[in-house]
Amino acid sequence: MILLVGSQKGGSGKSTIAVNLCASLARNGHNVLLVDADRQATAENWATDREENKSLVSVSFVQKYDDITNTVLDLNKYYDYIIIDAAGRDSKELRTGMLAADVLLIPFRPSQPDLDTLPNVVSIIDQAKEINEKLKVFAVLSMAPTNPIVKEIGEAKEYLANYPEITLLDSVIRDRKVFRDAMSFGKGVSEMNNTKAKLEIDALLKELV
Repeated sequence: MILLVGSQKGGSGKSTIAVNLCASLARNGHNVLLVDADRQATAENWATDREENKSLVSVSFVQKYDDITNTVLDLNKYYDYIIIDAAGRDSKELRTGMLAADVLLIPFRPSQPDLDTLPNVVSIIDQAKEINEKLKVFAVLSMAPTNPIVKEIGEAKEYLANYPEITLLDSVIRDRKVFRDAMSFGKGVSEMNNTKAKLEIDALLKELV
């Protein structure tokens, strides 16, 4: 399965979600490849830190930029899951990744600037599906406030309901410090001592695979 994590806006928690999916899948016994297709190299830094800790389950890793379609399709025969971290903008990596992927996961912060990217996102999805008819597209609300009083999540769900091309998942990834801590150690939150964060990633993974 090829799962592309991409968005039209930076700061949505895209790389954090990608590496956490990798860590959880690897811990569940799957052969996983992380493809860093974002020149900011956040995923690469995570993978490098993880390699240095021999107590952690291995996650294979490659970097690939520009047209990634053929590379990803060729590698797919060797892995149970390929997770692609694409740049948080309209990039060649994002567009060509959509041509190879089984699933596109789009993280959105529950904020208007993030949601305002939806019309352009839908346009790109429509173009990709003309070539890759099997592509399934999901959205997840990420970096959401932990305070239950804040109504941004409900408002974002209402807004996303206007775009039937994208299926909004029930899972919500909250803005928790443990995600940032785990990144700095090359870990996923499934390998940290925070049950709430682990359950969020487990719920997301269950909906995706």
